[in-house]
Amino acid sequence: MLLGKTNITLDTKGRISIPARYREQLVDACDGKLVVVFNPMDGCLSIYPHGEWQKCMRKMDQVENKTNEFRELQRMIYAFANEVDMDGSGRVLIPQELRDYVSLQKNAVLIGHNDKFELWSEEEWLRVSKEGVDKLLQSMRSKTDRPDLGFTM
Repeated sequence: MLLGKTNITLDTKGRISIPARYREQLVDACDGKLVVVFNPMDGCLSIYPHGEWQKCMRKMDQVENKTNEFRELQRMIYAFANEVDMDGSGRVLIPQELRDYVSLQKNAVLIGHNDKFELWSEEEWLRVSKEGVDKLLQSMRSKTDRPDLGFTM
């Protein structure tokens, strides 16, 4: 399970260092083979262990009502998917084209999101997370019931 937020720095070659707390888990799960995908819905990069990415592909292929919009989204996701390997030092090269799409410069934020990571430019993460919290609080204040998360916080 991938959880938490880590501020990271891209090196001059465009590599990130996967935090040490995840490395053994990734080696065990996928031998360090990852897939980096442009996430057009959120404006970040998703980084999947290879086996988790294969599950996503199967789920996409099983969608029965493939509208034109779905096929366009699927095409974009596949076109910008890149297989990468974590090296012995836990570094992963983020392809330049993907860095450009999400404006990744030197400072970034890596979010553990259960079965994948999300990689955000630091500026975009600060903007999106602030807006998200503000919207959530506003929405919750306008309702008398708390949202059902399936568990109690």
